[in-house]
Amino acid sequence: MQVILNLPDINIKIEELKILLAIKLLEEGIISLGKASEIVGYNERTFSEILLKRGISPIKYENLDLREELENT
Repeated sequence: MQVILNLPDINIKIEELKILLAIKLLEEGIISLGKASEIVGYNERTFSEILLKRGISPIKYENLDLREELENT
């Protein structure tokens, strides 16, 4: 999909806009880590490192049953 946006003159690079969009969609649960990585054009590992540098976990824990996860390890 291609989206064209007319934004006011702001001092931000296209790459940063893609990262911000991908992060927001990921945080909202709209897309997966893989799709977010695809938006910015990086592999999942590189995008995960970007998230971690920004203090954002690439893993969403709220949907996990931690007790069940611990029993399975």
